[in-house]
Amino acid sequence: MTTAALAQPHDDTLVSRLRWAARDCWTIVLQEFTHLLRQPSTFAWQLGMPVVMVLMFVYVFGSAMDVTGMGAGVGYIDYAMPGMFAMTVAFGFMNTAYAVTLNKEKGFMDRFRSMPMSSSAVVTGRGVADVIQAALDLVVIVAIALIVGWRPGGNLAETLAAFALLLWLRLALIFIGIYLGLRLKNTEAAGSLFAVAFPFGFISSVFAPPEMMPGWLGAVAAWNPVSSTAGAIRELFHTPGTEAAAGGYWIAEHAIGGALLWPAVIMAIFIPLAVRQFQNLSR
Repeated sequence: MTTAALAQPHDDTLVSRLRWAARDCWTIVLQEFTHLLRQPSTFAWQLGMPVVMVLMFVYVFGSAMDVTGMGAGVGYIDYAMPGMFAMTVAFGFMNTAYAVTLNKEKGFMDRFRSMPMSSSAVVTGRGVADVIQAALDLVVIVAIALIVGWRPGGNLAETLAAFALLLWLRLALIFIGIYLGLRLKNTEAAGSLFAVAFPFGFISSVFAPPEMMPGWLGAVAAWNPVSSTAGAIRELFHTPGTEAAAGGYWIAEHAIGGALLWPAVIMAIFIPLAVRQFQNLSR
């Protein structure tokens, strides 16, 4: 921590408070990446599951899936890869929760609370660090997708917009992870979050259209925020059969709007909760 990062502002103007919060936020970002560089196995572990899922669903189950109406396996890689991108960013909230819980267990949170730093910096700093890491994750997953034959069908602007929507979802879910990490008692409890993430990621349109599911389950999958993002980036990638896969669900037919709105709603709820939870630690 630098002296500048620890010093409180001399005046109480809005600009001074914002500058102070931004400086503290960046200090947390640097601390998180210093920790990641010292333990690169953490980064490799986070990428392990998405890589395995890509290989399994493309080469093992993909040949039996008919999501385009043109026959089993036809166009499945084009349908599945955008879903895999969405699931990769969605599952990241588990890593966030675990990292926050670990920092709390090791006493980092108590140190931060004892310092004259912005109370929002731990939350926002963790968010910025995780978005940067999510972008690195996506680079690796996209490289694997290109190797196995996936290609985006949209132009450069549409492709960039698709990845921006993925990071928008990841940013929102980060704050769920921060809140849960601050609430959980230990890393063992944080490790059990897979039981929550599994249905959140799989009961969606990631691997199959909701119309292929039973009515009630299809409705749950269609309204899953992950489905909205997956559907939106399929539209932007011009994935064949995207309109047919909407299945008549209103949210699926307005996927781009849903992909923009869902993360905004999530952040409006969980950013204040996460900041308040950090302020109330050990009280």
